[in-house]
This record gives sequence, C-alpha cells and structure tokens, in this order.
Amino acid sequence: MPTVSQNALFGMGNPLLDISAVVDKDFLDKYGLKPNDQILAEEKHKALFDEIVKKSKVEYHAGGSTQNSVKIAQWMIQEPHKVATFFGCIGTDHFSEILKQKAAEAHVDAHYYEQSQEPTGTCAACITGDNRSLVANLAAANCYNKEKHLDVDSNWSLVEKARVYYIAGFFLTVSPESILKVAKHASDNNKIFGLNLSAPFISQFFKEPLMKVMPYVDIVFGNETEAATFAKEQGFETEDIAEIARRVQSLPKVNKNRQRIVVFTQGREDTVATVGDKVKIFPVLDIDQNDIVDTNGAGDAFVGGFLSELVQEKPLEECIRAGHYAANVIIRRVGCTFPEKPDFH
Repeated sequence: MPTVSQNALFGMGNPLLDISAVVDKDFLDKYGLKPNDQILAEEKHKALFDEIVKKSKVEYHAGGSTQNSVKIAQWMIQEPHKVATFFGCIGTDHFSEILKQKAAEAHVDAHYYEQSQEPTGTCAACITGDNRSLVANLAAANCYNKEKHLDVDSNWSLVEKARVYYIAGFFLTVSPESILKVAKHASDNNKIFGLNLSAPFISQFFKEPLMKVMPYVDIVFGNETEAATFAKEQGFETEDIAEIARRVQSLPKVNKNRQRIVVFTQGREDTVATVGDKVKIFPVLDIDQNDIVDTNGAGDAFVGGFLSELVQEKPLEECIRAGHYAANVIIRRVGCTFPEKPDFH
C-alpha cells in the first residue's frame, strides 16, 4: 500500500524555463547584477537574454521555484506517480512544450493555464563560481488567472485533494488572490500551507500581500538573506537568525491547532528551525568545494526534500534531513536536475 496518495501535495507558481550559463564579473557588472540574487527582469535586461543564449555552454532546464520543489518532492517519493500537483501559466510555444514534457518526465501532475498573449517565462541563471544571479522574465507566468483556472471545478477539486500546500513567495507578484484562496482552504480544513520568502524583494516591495497571507502560513521557508530582509522590513530590530525565526513564528495565525514552523537555511552553514517553542540548529551535509557545480536550485531542492517527508507525515527532523540530502544532490549538478533515483534512507 502506498503511504501517500496522488495529488496529496499541491504547488502553484511561476513555471519558467531556466537558461543557465557560466558568466564573468564583467557580464554581471554590465547588467548591474549582484553575484547572488534573484530579481525580476526590467527593460535594461532585455539584451541579457539575447547575450546569454549565445554563451558556449548554455543549458536549458525546466525551472521556476515552486515547480522545482514539487518535482524534487516527487523524485524523492518515486511511487506513486503524481503525488505532486502543479498549477501555473505558460504560453503556446516551443518553451511551453519543453516545460510540459519535463513535468511529465518528472511524474508531476501539471495542469497549466495556457494562453497565447505572452510567451512562456524564462529565467537567466548567471553562474559565477558557486554563486548564481537569477533574472526572471515572467512573461506568461505573470498571466495566471484565478477565475479562468484555479476556480474551475476540475482544477479546484485537485486543490481539495491535497493535504500539503506549497507556494513560493515569488507568486505573490502574480496572483495574491489565488494564494489567499488556497491558504484559507488549508487553514479552514486544518491542512498544512507552506510559503517561501523566496527573495529579498518580496519582503521589501510585496509586503502587503505577503503579510495578508502570513496568518494562514503553517511553515515559513527562507534563507539567511531573506530572513534578515524580512526582519528589517518588519522592524524586528535584530539580525540574530534564531531570534528572527522566533519572531516570525509568533506572528498572528488563524489556525491555532498548528503552531507555525519556521525554517531558515544558510547555505553551507547550519539550518535553523523552530521546534515547538525552541529554536534548534541542524547541520547540513559536508561537501567538498570542488564538488559544487552550481548552487542554483539548492533552496528549491531543500524545500522539495522537506515536503516529500512532510506529505508522508514524518517528523520535522526527518523533513529537514531529507531537505539537506536533496540540496546536497542538486548542487553537484547543473540547474535543478537530479539523478534517476534518490539514495535517501
């Protein structure tokens, strides 16, 4: 008997095709990029996309933060197929065909909202050493429509089938009303809703939609930079990551049956998480610097590993251990890609 049912894990976000290449500092400077960041493309970045595809070793991978995470979760679970459901918006072009094919290969039950006004979204992953600067051109991903997709009975019934929900904060720029509908459903039915802080700009410029959904969030994910930015924007007046985790945990919450869990990763440093009323540290797996190919997708992989155990109702410690395992696998490879089978026990 499979311990986990199909469509038990629901994710919704921006489906993007990653265009990944190793670049140099001059390239970053030319486009005003930080070595390690995630931003939305502006007019000045248009030429960047034309330039990066001409790099000698450019690679194309299915991406998008939430989609990466649910794919990794499905990979960790293996059987049955289609434990993970994914919603997002794509175009009707060559890139959308690739995304559909990759989702099918990953055994994710992807239900895309397809429209022809905008092309499929892309994300330039500019790799320097073990840093990655991500520039997302959302395009079609930005066209997700609650009324035309999420609210449709056949789609909403898939939402209702799930017991764990995960949405990256990036989607707050696209359809906060869709996030709220899903988050409220989870809260009303005592199911688990996870949200990722995703990038500093979310806490800075999308504070209102972020804080509107926060009362429904059971698990907050983020990295050390995002945690620090969130704390600063909320006036926490502390840079201590354990204290920030504590403060985020105690923000107002609607469903009192579940205490909020906060999980902050810190790259090669220990992961910090709230366990009941305490904050504990969980060391990551050691890795030789030379084995790191690129860190793009490491955070997504951590969440994917975490969710794979969570949906099987495993304890928090196991979820974090699985997250560390998945991240350790992904940073040895280009993009958010993985070997055929996991070796996690």
